[in-house]
Amino acid sequence: MSTPLYSIPGSTPAASAAEPAPTTCATSGARTVGEVLAQSQVDAVIEELDHDLVGLAPVKTRIRDIAALLVIDKLRTNLGLQAQAPSLHMSFTGNPGTGKTTVALRMAQILFRLGYVRKGHLVAVTRDDLVGQYIGHTAPKTKEVLKRAMGGVLFIDEAYYLYRPENERDYGQEAIEILLQVMENQRDDLVVILAGYKERMDTFFRSNPGMSSRIAHHLEFPDYSAAELLAIGERLLKQQNYRFAPGAREAFAEYLERRLHQPHFANARSVRNALDRARLRQASRLFADRNRPFTAEDLSSINDADIRASRVFQGGPVTSSP
Repeated sequence: MSTPLYSIPGSTPAASAAEPAPTTCATSGARTVGEVLAQSQVDAVIEELDHDLVGLAPVKTRIRDIAALLVIDKLRTNLGLQAQAPSLHMSFTGNPGTGKTTVALRMAQILFRLGYVRKGHLVAVTRDDLVGQYIGHTAPKTKEVLKRAMGGVLFIDEAYYLYRPENERDYGQEAIEILLQVMENQRDDLVVILAGYKERMDTFFRSNPGMSSRIAHHLEFPDYSAAELLAIGERLLKQQNYRFAPGAREAFAEYLERRLHQPHFANARSVRNALDRARLRQASRLFADRNRPFTAEDLSSINDADIRASRVFQGGPVTSSP
């Protein structure tokens, strides 16, 4: 391995981190898939992914495939068949709210438990965290982020904003060059995941073939169906000890059908925002009844009216196009 041009020797705790197991499981003596899984407990992470995320069947399949590759790679290493760790840098493409950051957290845990990263934390950043506004500012910012991410996973959201060829005074290219060096020369201590809209990421990779050549796994995150979004909404309410009162679930299903065809829809993120607003309307409704003693059911129920007060219902009937 060549001497890295940009060496990032250490790491500080990440601001956004997964919760890895206390120590990396030793798999050096494993000879079967079952032994690696038992020692690393990777199956538990995959089961959590299945349980925590609605839908995303193709993404979950790819995660299992990558986990299988890493498990077999461990067995090959134990028998002296593998000399170099596989490239694990990834690209996650899809619309907002499709679970990319959540899957990145789980991937960090899988990599940690199998010993491919030392810490298993996730550092999530955007262009503003990497690129400076004047000469000499970008390299220190980028190196500091890389230092924090070492031993784990660096998740760069909307990575295409790093490249702005129309602005000759833009410093994003400097950050890209530093990233390229570290992704190649220190890939045994850092996994980089680039994320964003598919079309823009495709353009970014065409404009930066060096970056494209370092990405080993491309995962596409599909939009959620209306039924999946409704299931997500019910899970979000349950997590906060709320529930739909009779008629409210049907109202929210109709809300989703309408909202899906409006601009700036962001999948699970829009579902969460809609339920936050429904909780505000519920709180206002209850607050107005100052002398009534409330039951736990009163305080935890989202009613039909709390949903239908949304501006989404002020439009016309649902259509099949935006």
